[in-house]
Amino acid sequence: MKILVINAGSSSLKYQLIDMESEKVLAKGNCERIGIGGGIFGYKTADGREKKLSVEMKDHTEAFQQVTQALVDSQVGVIKDLSEVSAIGHRIVQGGARFSKSVLIDDEVIAAVEKLIPLAPLHNSACVEGIRACRKVFGKVPEVAVFDTAFHSTMPQKAYMFAIPYEYYEKYHIRRYGFHGTSHRYVSQKCAELMGKPLSEIKMITCHLGNGSSIAAIKDGKVIDTSMGLTPLDGFMMGTRTGTLDPSVVTFIEEKEHLSPEEMSDVLNKKSGLLGISGISSDDRDVTAAAEKGEPRAILAHEMLVYQIQKFIGAYAAAMNGCDAIVFTAGLGENQWHHRQNVCNGLTYLGVKVSEELNQQMLHGRGGKISAPDSRVQVFVIPTNEELVIARDTKAIVEAL
Repeated sequence: MKILVINAGSSSLKYQLIDMESEKVLAKGNCERIGIGGGIFGYKTADGREKKLSVEMKDHTEAFQQVTQALVDSQVGVIKDLSEVSAIGHRIVQGGARFSKSVLIDDEVIAAVEKLIPLAPLHNSACVEGIRACRKVFGKVPEVAVFDTAFHSTMPQKAYMFAIPYEYYEKYHIRRYGFHGTSHRYVSQKCAELMGKPLSEIKMITCHLGNGSSIAAIKDGKVIDTSMGLTPLDGFMMGTRTGTLDPSVVTFIEEKEHLSPEEMSDVLNKKSGLLGISGISSDDRDVTAAAEKGEPRAILAHEMLVYQIQKFIGAYAAAMNGCDAIVFTAGLGENQWHHRQNVCNGLTYLGVKVSEELNQQMLHGRGGKISAPDSRVQVFVIPTNEELVIARDTKAIVEAL
């Protein structure tokens, strides 16, 4: 069975074609700048063949057409005919309280995802566009929705509720949902395998650290809390996002700068975080280079990031009354060894002790244990694989039809 995994953004479309017998990626790529001009189509096969085009894609349907053409191309294709694609799995960012697991997509599911657009305007609208574009190109091939929020649906009410008038929860479903669920799910299961124990017997904290970041507390195999909230803005500072802050900061800046809610949202989501503090970049590699040269604001940005991560780990260890394992994953978590080291250096009260030698070895797709033999908490670097989670769920649902 070959499954096409789709991650549709507002102006992008990432994809992977996976052979589920071996769980090997046959081809993958990205369609960039959809609908905004200057489009770029990228494609690469497992054996190294590549295709890159500057091509206008006015919508996601035209992007899908580029994908399908490449998959069956005589020079770079990996299948002879589109009929070899057995199913399609879609990453859906916001599933709300309705979707606690992956589901087969039908008209009712599409309508439900559309109703959740106000909770994730850019993400869910792009997901719906992706699903409809896929239908136009692939016809009746089964499609499955895999929700970012689903893994976090086990949170107890005391964790997901905000202390606002209860009527807003009833009227508008304002609560903590959490995101990066497929990533937290994948690395937590992989960590349990590496530890040789059932996930249900481990108190684990998973740290998805990237341009967007979140941390989850997993106890008895279930998420009991996570750092992102109603939207992916909550938590700790990210590439361009503030993370948690005093709500009065928002109203104060709006009043002083005479900003509309939309303009304030732009400040919080696109101009803050590492970019806002460092004044250099939202890319941590650029901030790291500046910090190494002694740039004070770059150093401050890193100190803030590490401090905030440490606080969340400490809070979640308290929430679970202990911690057996900590996992680092995603772009920063997998590749910025100095952040891992600095975070763990402040967790000695938990009994965390990291081998600097092992830590520095875990880069660019290499994962494993980085904690010292006498560390009371095991610490791992585990490369995430959200696409494989989506493909596995899609396979299971389609085979059960």
